[in-house]
Amino acid sequence: MIIWDVDTQVDFMLPHGKLYVPGAEETVPAMQKLVGAARAAGIAHVASADDHELTDPEISDRPDYSTTYPPHCLRGTRGARKIPETEQEDPIPVTLEALPERYLSGREFLLLKKSFDVFTNPNADRVLEHLDPDEIVVFGVATDVCDDASIRGFLERGRKVVFVEDAARGLDEARVATCTSAWRDAGVEFTTAERVISSLSG
Repeated sequence: MIIWDVDTQVDFMLPHGKLYVPGAEETVPAMQKLVGAARAAGIAHVASADDHELTDPEISDRPDYSTTYPPHCLRGTRGARKIPETEQEDPIPVTLEALPERYLSGREFLLLKKSFDVFTNPNADRVLEHLDPDEIVVFGVATDVCDDASIRGFLERGRKVVFVEDAARGLDEARVATCTSAWRDAGVEFTTAERVISSLSG
C-alpha cells in the first residue's frame, strides 16, 4: 500500500488561496492523520503538486474553469507550498526532467506537474513502477479535476485504487457525482480516513 496525496497546496486548500476548493479546509484533520499514520507505518507517501508559471497553457486571464484556470500554485509562491499538515519530511522532488535511478530509493516523493494529470510528468510512471503497490490510497483535491485524472491514470495502468472520501473535496458537485460514479463502476473502493488508519495500525 502507498498513500497518494493529490495537490494539498495552499492555493487549493485554504479559503484565501488563489483557486480555493470549497470546504477543503474541513478535510485537513483527516489528511493530517493519514500522513502521520503512513509515516508511522513506514508506508510510502507520494504527493503531486502543481508547479505553474504564467506561461503554462492551463493558466489564463479568461479561464473557462474546465481546461483553463486563473493563476495558481505559481512556482516560488506561498500558494504553491503544501499545507503544513501534509508536508513531507524529506521528499525527493521529481520534476519533468530525467530522474537518475539512484533517487528512486526514498519513501517520500513530490511529483511536480504542469497539468491536471500527474502522468504528464514522465517520471510518475517510473515512481509508480518502482514502488509497485498492491493498492493506492488516494486523497486530496480537487475530486473532479486532479483526483479524477490521477485515478483514471491508475485504473488505466491496472492498479487497485482506494479513495478516501472524507479527505477530498471537489469544485463542482455535478462533476464530482459523474466521476465518482465512473470510479465505482471501474472498481474503485471508497473508504474513510479512520478505516485506512485502522488498517495501518492494525
